[in-house]
Amino acid sequence: MKSKKKIGAAGRIVAFIDIGTNSVRMLVVRFNPNHSYSILTRQKQQVRLGEGEFDDEEITPDAIGRTCVVCRKFVDLARTFNAEEFVAVATSAAREATNQDVLLTRLREEAQIDVRVISGLEEARLIYLGVSSGLHLGDRQAFFIDIGGGSTEISLGGQQQFTMLESFRLGAIRLTNLFLPENAAGPVRPDQYKLIQQYVRNAIIHTVQKIKKQKIDLAVGSSGSIMNMADIAAKALHPEGDVSASVLAYRDLRKAIDLLCALPLEERRKVPGINAERADIIIAGAVILETFMKELGLESITITSRGLQDGMLMDYLSRMEDFPLFGTLSPRERSVLQLGRSCGINEAHARNVTRLALEIFDSAKEIRLHDYGDWERELLEYAAFLHDIGSFISFANHHAHSYYIIKNSELLGFDQKEIDIMANIARFHRKKKPRKKHLDILDIADHEQRMVLVLAMFVRLGESLDRSHAGLVEHAEFVRAEKNEVVLDIIAQNDCQLEIWGVEAEQRAFEKVFSKHLAIEVIAPRTGSDVNGQKDT
Repeated sequence: MKSKKKIGAAGRIVAFIDIGTNSVRMLVVRFNPNHSYSILTRQKQQVRLGEGEFDDEEITPDAIGRTCVVCRKFVDLARTFNAEEFVAVATSAAREATNQDVLLTRLREEAQIDVRVISGLEEARLIYLGVSSGLHLGDRQAFFIDIGGGSTEISLGGQQQFTMLESFRLGAIRLTNLFLPENAAGPVRPDQYKLIQQYVRNAIIHTVQKIKKQKIDLAVGSSGSIMNMADIAAKALHPEGDVSASVLAYRDLRKAIDLLCALPLEERRKVPGINAERADIIIAGAVILETFMKELGLESITITSRGLQDGMLMDYLSRMEDFPLFGTLSPRERSVLQLGRSCGINEAHARNVTRLALEIFDSAKEIRLHDYGDWERELLEYAAFLHDIGSFISFANHHAHSYYIIKNSELLGFDQKEIDIMANIARFHRKKKPRKKHLDILDIADHEQRMVLVLAMFVRLGESLDRSHAGLVEHAEFVRAEKNEVVLDIIAQNDCQLEIWGVEAEQRAFEKVFSKHLAIEVIAPRTGSDVNGQKDT
């Protein structure tokens, strides 16, 4: 059922709080009247709510006290942003505690929040929602895993729907408490590691057998434990910086585990990339990941920072009548539209430029001016839509501001190279003519540099064809190519002299990119007696 809450003229600010076994996280979001949202702050603080709990299923008074203090501080912070609604959930430690009511009562009294304790399957669903909404999966099916302090959630699914959800009583704090001596300061012996590994294997064996029958195109890992292991693998094993922490190979995971197990706790805290606060529980978390990857035959896993909080946000959006962005849009489409609207772009102009740039792209391909495909066309579409986003900062040099905003925004579903390409296309939609030496894209091949120059030219033409921001040009397409010249037909129902002058100003730049002269033919408005139209060359 859809929420009946309406977004006022000033927007609505909501705080999402996730009370986990290891940490409390908060996300504060402003929902804007134009169907976009803005993230105001993300906060995280370790509380170790589950510390010592898994022996007798009772949260310690100290752990409850720490959690209440952090939640109260987070609520106070959210109120400085004028938060008017708090959505709070608690996971593994709270749902298993025999004194759960004590925790919830104190949170209500001391932090003024009502906390909903969610099941393991609901936690898995929200994590799937948060992670999948930030990935460009297309037709691929992914295996998702999130390792918390008290439980591990997995799911199997595609872009819009999951096919499997599971929650296991396996977590970094839980397994540390169960198998490693309290406050152990020494290395982890091979026999200790194998004991934990066997325990995990026994717990997941039936689920693994089911998953093996399914197609897995991609594995995705979220949560602090997995992210930290990827950081360790990248920085400790590859100090030269040639391996990214965005993907963790199974072989590197094994090497990182061997390195950590061989060190006493204090030395472990000094390993490059490690979060020192996780040093005492990181090995237990790594066992879970390593066992799943080994049993499923996964050679690598993609790392994401998205998780339960993002799923809470997506779930909230999906229940609101005023926010259609969640619907059937892909993560790429949704994140581009969301970014544009949050920066107040002129959406009508953005759509006109995008439409015209795509018409030019398609017709240019028909006359063999280029041979690019769907991937390049898609990046052109998004770059054209966002080309003026820099006006949010200032109209002066807004093409440079557009570059900066696109490059540094969290555009979900894109990899860094794609973001860099779109940022550079937007950067060259006006003013300085694009040249290879001006491109700021890491690890881009020569043919991709060429592609940026071509796509930027199409945006420049699309921008010129809506120079008055009045939508005067209905269509623009290349109709023929000769040895030294190509002809662009411009179809308009009204006088569009400003647009024609704009395109003419791009003729020299066009010739440098394509080594052909750009000829312009304008199809004059039709009248009742002139059914065939006229061309002004």
